[in-house]
Amino acid sequence: MLKLLMLSAITALLLLVEGGMSARTQSRTKRELASPLHLRGIRDPFGSYCQRRGGCCPGRDDQCTVPYQDTICYCDLFCNRTVSDCCPDFWSHCLGTTPPYPPSSCERNGHRFHSGATYKENCNLCTCGQNGRWECELHACLIEDDMIQEINRRGYGWRATNYSQFWGMTLDEGLRYRLGTQRPSRTIMNMNEIQMNMNGNDHLPSYFNAADKWPGKIHEPLDQGNCNASWAFSTSAVASDRISIQSMGHMTPQLSPQNLISCDIRHQGGCSGGRIDGAWWYLRRRGVVTEECYPFSPPQQTPAEVARCMMQSRAVGRGKRQATAHCPNSYSYHNNIYQSTPPYRLSSNENEIMKEIMDNGPVQAIMEVHEDFFVYKSGIYRHTDVNYHKPSEYRKHATHSVRITGWGEERDYNGRTHKYWIAANSWGKNWGEDGYFRIARGVNECEIETFVIGVWGRVTMEDMLNHHHHQGRRK
Repeated sequence: MLKLLMLSAITALLLLVEGGMSARTQSRTKRELASPLHLRGIRDPFGSYCQRRGGCCPGRDDQCTVPYQDTICYCDLFCNRTVSDCCPDFWSHCLGTTPPYPPSSCERNGHRFHSGATYKENCNLCTCGQNGRWECELHACLIEDDMIQEINRRGYGWRATNYSQFWGMTLDEGLRYRLGTQRPSRTIMNMNEIQMNMNGNDHLPSYFNAADKWPGKIHEPLDQGNCNASWAFSTSAVASDRISIQSMGHMTPQLSPQNLISCDIRHQGGCSGGRIDGAWWYLRRRGVVTEECYPFSPPQQTPAEVARCMMQSRAVGRGKRQATAHCPNSYSYHNNIYQSTPPYRLSSNENEIMKEIMDNGPVQAIMEVHEDFFVYKSGIYRHTDVNYHKPSEYRKHATHSVRITGWGEERDYNGRTHKYWIAANSWGKNWGEDGYFRIARGVNECEIETFVIGVWGRVTMEDMLNHHHHQGRRK
């Protein structure tokens, strides 16, 4: 009898609602429709909510609530009107019946989860379906455990590992957010290579590292985060090293990638990708400040919007430029503008690239990054075929740019010699060999010898004297 009275009360209440809702009712209705509590199933069907509260409320009572996970649920008779925002035990405790749509349940790790429950399996979201089965997305993940194990088991000459900063990303996201150099146009790829006179007197050692020859002048790798702008990081890094070497250590600026990302917007996409020829054009014509003056600000959302440019320059004669604003970093006043000459292209001959590095400093190179490069830990990298048996979405590549700082060679246990380049990446110092990687040399591995760039900084005696003057004031 009590059940019939309660159900009648609900029916009467629904008729009242149809006749005209109060503003308060409409407000709650909008909230329910905007965020229906049980749209995808009850998340905690066995919880004691209304019972723990001490009872149910007749009719409509907006205060008749109980905390429920990250929201609230209701124990008044109004809650069962349209899409339910009732507490899970409303039907059993208040009406003595079962929910109108009994939720399905899925099992995981010995626990039962009901329809609509979710969990993340690496980069794939799994949802408990109405059929009682977990339904998971099927994205190729950036970190795949079986790929890491296979690389390490088969002995390719390099080791792979899991990186927490990549875990949970899809392969497509890795290619979209961690690289960012557009392949140069056909016109740029047809740039004339400089003619280098190689003679028998040029001694190229079996091992060379620019950091050993020019201590304190070769800059540590930065971390581009989820900013797809290796075009800016590799350009600023090579220019930083070259200016430091060219000035004989009188100037050792770590140039600002952010200055390029935010201000070099002519046919460039900031953290959504860009061109190295455009970056060198900007460095030659406009110039940039240091990382200390204009620090890198990783994007807070993806895809990233181009952050507003906060550093411009103006001509002050003889091709020199001067900043028109204070440093975005208020703790730094040293806003000198650094520029370069036009870049020049080297040949793909490994000896000519080696001679250029040994004589003038690190160079910039573009390369194709494949899915296995992200898990590189140590050794001499060569792209592997461990995913050959998987669908094509597990085998993808995109263009990246890096800084080559030296070379070497080593022998394996069979006595075979393996030559390599030493290159700096822009994924932070906890990736690879302290932010660096070694890659096979002389075989154009991942096309790293296809397009190699050198540059001169625009450095004069006046620049060095001005730099010393500013440094003295700073001290």
